[in-house]
Amino acid sequence: MLMYLSWITYHPEDLMLPCLTKKFFGFECFGCGSQRAAVLLFQGEFAAAFKMYPAIYTLILLFALLIAHNFYKIPYYSKLLYILVFINLALIVGNYFLK
Repeated sequence: MLMYLSWITYHPEDLMLPCLTKKFFGFECFGCGSQRAAVLLFQGEFAAAFKMYPAIYTLILLFALLIAHNFYKIPYYSKLLYILVFINLALIVGNYFLK
């Protein structure tokens, strides 16, 4: 029984994927910090998640819009999609250059 429950003792940080860009080339990619921000978000540390990766909340909105569009007809879907994509790109690129 203990063998089956041993995975409970792991921390989410132990299961994160390494950034291959940082590992092989020595500099961060545009997505660096997103996994840690997601872990912070699940732990309830909302401000720390935003500081780690500012685009975390707008990415959640973007994915929610994409999923909701499969089930419901959303008015002004394409306009909302373009706005969210632009905001996400601006946040991701801005965060990359501020680091």
